[in-house]
Amino acid sequence: MHTPTAHVDIVFAPDTVADRRTVADLIDRALHARGLTGDVVFAADAAQFTAATESAAQRGEFIAIPGDGAEFTAPATGAIRVDLGRAPADRSAGIRAHIRERGLDGLRFAVDSWYHHRLHPATVVPYGDQHEQHADLRTPDGSGPFPTVALFHGGYWRSRWAADLMDALAIDLTARGYLSWNVEYRRPDEYGWVATTHDIAAAVRALGEIEAADPARIVLAGHSAGAQLALRAAADAVAEHATVHPILAISLAGVLDLRLADARGLSENATAGALGGHRSAQPEIYRRSSPIDRLPLGLPHLVVSAVHDDPNLLEMSREYHSTATTFDDPVTYIEGPGNHFAVIDPTDELWSRTAAEIARATNHDR
Repeated sequence: MHTPTAHVDIVFAPDTVADRRTVADLIDRALHARGLTGDVVFAADAAQFTAATESAAQRGEFIAIPGDGAEFTAPATGAIRVDLGRAPADRSAGIRAHIRERGLDGLRFAVDSWYHHRLHPATVVPYGDQHEQHADLRTPDGSGPFPTVALFHGGYWRSRWAADLMDALAIDLTARGYLSWNVEYRRPDEYGWVATTHDIAAAVRALGEIEAADPARIVLAGHSAGAQLALRAAADAVAEHATVHPILAISLAGVLDLRLADARGLSENATAGALGGHRSAQPEIYRRSSPIDRLPLGLPHLVVSAVHDDPNLLEMSREYHSTATTFDDPVTYIEGPGNHFAVIDPTDELWSRTAAEIARATNHDR
């Protein structure tokens, strides 16, 4: 959906970028991709930055780049904060999204976040008391209850990656007639592995309190490291006879073998960093957390891979599918051209095939 009349303000504090041309070109491409127009202000000093943000606030939510870790008070109308480098999470009330540590590409993510939430706003529903314990709820038109898809983002369990990664899928699912539940959660680099696994389970249980969600048609889907979380949550729900019981679990380019991920040190030893140590030191945590070690899952599952993804992840998906077929679980495998993010691109054929499998599992023909 393109809306040329939608206009976003982007305000940079002094000395936040080295070359304005590079930034301007990047922003132009990001705006064009979403059919947006925008005004970009590179403030010359602190006073001009303050004046520009105050002016932008009069027109609604805007994008602010105050400088990594700099003091910034967002107005009541809301802002998306971007820190190009390392910065502590800004959890102040006026910040709807804080995109950090993604380099200049964080600006593209910020434009996408503005676009998705301006044109397809979600209801933020807390499932706990902590800042990250919430999900974006989008409900389709019509009367429920609706088949429901819970989404878990990846990012190798690191806090610089957040639920905005799954916004486009959540919106696409809602347009297809599904209630979408895009989950944020505490990441282990800041809170530890126990907090992460607790939050995923709590987010799934919370669906039992959403009146519009059909408890008989709940799907758990995760991308990359989020696939590990989704499949673990599904396995735990079966093992613990949980009241919220998914009918399908989906891995989208998932990290499905934590032993292998740890042994190969993928993403700078992200697995050991997330789980609190290498497998040799934490064997039980790995056993409970690694999807391949939780087979049989006890419910149908779908594994989706892109052939131009990280070959380690492609190997894991193929290995997982081959192993799963030796059990009684119904398991479907989809593979096709594309990179790591093709599987979460609503315009990609891989997602179309995935959506068809979700419709089949939920008996949904919209």
